[in-house]
Amino acid sequence: TFTQITTLVNHRDKPIKSEKTLRALLRVGQAVNLAVERFVTVGESIAEENHDIRRDMCDACKEARTAGATIQRLTDVNLEDLQLHAAAEKTAMVRAARQLLSAITKVLILADRVVVKELIAAKDKVTSSLNHLETVTGFTDFVKAFSQFGNDMVKLAHVSGDRQNDLKSDKARTQMAVTRSVLEKSTMMLLTSSKTYLRHPETDFSRHNRDAVFVQTRKALETIHQLATEGANVSGDVSPSVNGDSGISLAQHQPSASRAIKEFEDLVDMSRVTLLSPSSEAKLLGSLETLIETTQDFTDSAYTNHSNRERIILLCERLRQELATLGRAGHNPNSKETGSPSQEMESAILQTKEACRALRKQLQDTALDQASEVFKSNVDHCLLGAMKTAGLNAEKERVNETSVKFEEHSEQLQEVCKLLRHVAGTETLVVIAEHLESQLKCLCPSTTQACRTLSFNSMSKIAKENVDVFNDAWAGIINELSVLVKDINDVCQGKSERQKHGTTAKSLRPVKLSAEEQAKIAKLGLEMKLITSEMDAEAEKWEDPHNEIVRRAKNMSSMAFAMYLFTRGEGPLKTTQDLFTQAEYFAEEGVKLFKIIKDFSSQVPNGIPRSDLLTCLDKLPVFCHQLNFTLKSPTMGKAATFNKVDSVIQDTKNLMNAISKVVTACFICATKVSS
Repeated sequence: TFTQITTLVNHRDKPIKSEKTLRALLRVGQAVNLAVERFVTVGESIAEENHDIRRDMCDACKEARTAGATIQRLTDVNLEDLQLHAAAEKTAMVRAARQLLSAITKVLILADRVVVKELIAAKDKVTSSLNHLETVTGFTDFVKAFSQFGNDMVKLAHVSGDRQNDLKSDKARTQMAVTRSVLEKSTMMLLTSSKTYLRHPETDFSRHNRDAVFVQTRKALETIHQLATEGANVSGDVSPSVNGDSGISLAQHQPSASRAIKEFEDLVDMSRVTLLSPSSEAKLLGSLETLIETTQDFTDSAYTNHSNRERIILLCERLRQELATLGRAGHNPNSKETGSPSQEMESAILQTKEACRALRKQLQDTALDQASEVFKSNVDHCLLGAMKTAGLNAEKERVNETSVKFEEHSEQLQEVCKLLRHVAGTETLVVIAEHLESQLKCLCPSTTQACRTLSFNSMSKIAKENVDVFNDAWAGIINELSVLVKDINDVCQGKSERQKHGTTAKSLRPVKLSAEEQAKIAKLGLEMKLITSEMDAEAEKWEDPHNEIVRRAKNMSSMAFAMYLFTRGEGPLKTTQDLFTQAEYFAEEGVKLFKIIKDFSSQVPNGIPRSDLLTCLDKLPVFCHQLNFTLKSPTMGKAATFNKVDSVIQDTKNLMNAISKVVTACFICATKVSS
């Protein structure tokens, strides 16, 4: 529509000499009016559903409709009249176009207000269910409360995902993405930490472990609110307050080294124009001090080796000297007289910029060296395994000793994130570096608390499960950090973005989902994960954990959870073929579970519980058949493979949901049978 309006306004600059051109303009005018009519129809439907903006929205729609009709009328003229009144016609067309654009802008702003309102309402609902979840004291009440919380989270994931796509800047979209990621990962940790606390309330560590997850979840919810209402200019706590480029939780605005170097280089280039006037020279000196201040995170770091530290200090000193040389060259009277930089000044500018490039390269090498060093040894796996083993053996002292080493390792990882942020090079990577630093800082004490809880309750399956969840969360953060290092290294080497992986018509080998595909399927994956959480909570009700129904249902829940991890690019399933193979086993297990529960139902006396069980049970074969049917469908090409992945996850979610309901019905029937 905007292109068509531009065409109508611009055509008046050239005289129209044929009826053919006139008819073409008439068609454009009609098309504009039709598009406006469709647009305002949507706006009016939004007004009907939202009383608080109804009047303003209806007025804006009326204004847009009037302008659209005016534009069509102005194009419906004969050739003679148009030639006689060309100037007046153009003025009227410009006025109508401005009126239309103004009205459309008003409609869009009002519609955006509705979207934000919906998001905040979804966030408030999650906050309410979270508050209720924190107060429950019984296991049955907790299962119900968590189920409601999960449903509310799915709704929030949907509307916040839509809002993320609407945000204008890459930085704002990344901020929303990492905050939504915090909420998603917190869901499983909330489940297991709360279950552990309910089972072992006498252990202080279990309470601290659970409370920390609630705090983290609330901070993420508040950040969602602020991002929705203020875009990138927010003040939350998803990222550490000491950092300054992400816009999240900014107590002070310390720039990254990469940004400081870029600003300094720009001022050096500008000196060709300013010829180092007193004000521009003062700006250069101030910019240099800011730049050197950002390098102190590198030189002050205990993990920076001596040679790298010395090189950074020497390069900073070289930069000071080059700027001093530039200052002397800029004060040369010849430059002032000619109005252009002298050869001496031009040479000094080039030398200063070369010193900048050398310093930037050294900072990049230092940050990537630290990252490489920390990834060389498999420290995370060893420490997590040692803490878990000590907890299972009730070796409290050993857990404490290993926790100290784990905390030291976490500090080193946080230091790596801080330096990576300085050399990230793009706003998106800066936000991710800050996010990972924050997550490492929050997750470290929670992980050690989970292990300490296990050491006091070494025979507890719930406490062990809780440790596994926090260990997996830590492993996920380390995986994200390794991806960040790869991305930053690519940027440093001049690659704009990482290569995407996907199937093509010429290549049928197993592939991974691209980041874009993972984003598309994220909501579906989250829904399935929440169902597995509900399923696990239902299974915990059974007194006999070795019951055949419970054992098989838990096994299927684990399989579904692995498939969820695949949608995030994590977990044991690495390729689409791995996913399809897992889904085949999942469908087979569903058929076996159906037969076992069918036999069990024959032992249940007639009545409403048995009738409900059979109603739920009859759905299992249908969902198993649908999943098998999807798996057998052939694929060729990237789009077809992704569609198959999407369908498999959807079918798995449906089957898992049915199994969760069947297990609940079985528990009710088992209670009746035992009584």
